[in-house]
Amino acid sequence: MVTGAGPAVRPPTGRSGAAMPKPSDTLWDISKAEVEKKKLEGNGDGMEVWEKSLLFMGNKNGGKTTIILRCLDREEIPKPTLALEYAFGRRAKGHNQPKDIAHFWELGGGTSLLDLIRVPITSENIRSFAIILVLDLSKPNELWPTMDSLLQVTRNHVDKIITELGKTNSKVANEIKQRMWNNIPKDHPDHELIDPFPIPLVIIGSKYDIFQEFDPEVRKIMCKTLRFISHYYGASLVFTSKTEAKARGLINQLAFGFDRSKFISVDQNKPLFIPAGLDSLNQIGPPPASDSDIGKLHAHTPLDLWKKIYVKTFPPKSTSDLKDVSDPAQDPQYAEYEVDAMRAQKNQELEQYKKNAAKSWKEMEFES
Repeated sequence: MVTGAGPAVRPPTGRSGAAMPKPSDTLWDISKAEVEKKKLEGNGDGMEVWEKSLLFMGNKNGGKTTIILRCLDREEIPKPTLALEYAFGRRAKGHNQPKDIAHFWELGGGTSLLDLIRVPITSENIRSFAIILVLDLSKPNELWPTMDSLLQVTRNHVDKIITELGKTNSKVANEIKQRMWNNIPKDHPDHELIDPFPIPLVIIGSKYDIFQEFDPEVRKIMCKTLRFISHYYGASLVFTSKTEAKARGLINQLAFGFDRSKFISVDQNKPLFIPAGLDSLNQIGPPPASDSDIGKLHAHTPLDLWKKIYVKTFPPKSTSDLKDVSDPAQDPQYAEYEVDAMRAQKNQELEQYKKNAAKSWKEMEFES
């Protein structure tokens, strides 16, 4: 597989008619034109170029970058993701044939940069987009708020795109809505009780090597809850640690059209692996709480019930992700002498301003 990386900007949208570079073209414009040219050459031979986009999101330091590097066969030491990063992979179909392309986006900052979700997901690529949600199993108290925030914002954005598409191209909008149910058999007993995510979704539970050392009851609650969440959203679920083979298989299925695995593992004493549509509420069982406790909870939906039970067991931390975000300006890997010198000067000016303002305010108080 040939791989590469690029800036955090939108990748090619697949429009035809690549033109010769103009003096005003940027490096990205030239690269985009070259990709479009190769796509046209491939189509001229009657062969379709497979092009998909994936957005990785989840806990900070949850292992997203490591998973991406594994999928792209890149032996690198993972670096913290600053905001929104982009890489791509290409896979050859055969000799002298066009290569399939997969765009890999990664959202950093946990839940602190939700506005950036709308950058990679657009009306142009919505039909070929998928979400990879990486949840850190070693941090049970962060699991639900991270999952809930990221999926809700993403869903709202995708729903908005589909609604706008419906005004101009109802056929495409209806196709996307119908495809939500592709992995759920029509005769599935839970057909009326779940709410599939509008685009393909894979949930990865990372750091299984730490999770497997947890108390059995804790593992049971987390496993049942993640199984319910995944099934409710029509998502695939996989637990991984340092070996990413099963997760890589699911990602390659979305990125390059690999055959869908029908292997399933629901044993809580082993890493879970459940492709979308192969679980059921009956197999998952009731929420991990006593009947009396369930009766005391006022929930409007099954999802709300599971949420209240889970957060009662694992209360979310009170600190916000925003407060935990480190200052990139202090990171040595982004050091630039001239910029840092100017920043230091401005910081000194700001501190002096604060002192002068405080002094003026104290004088005003004294006079009054």
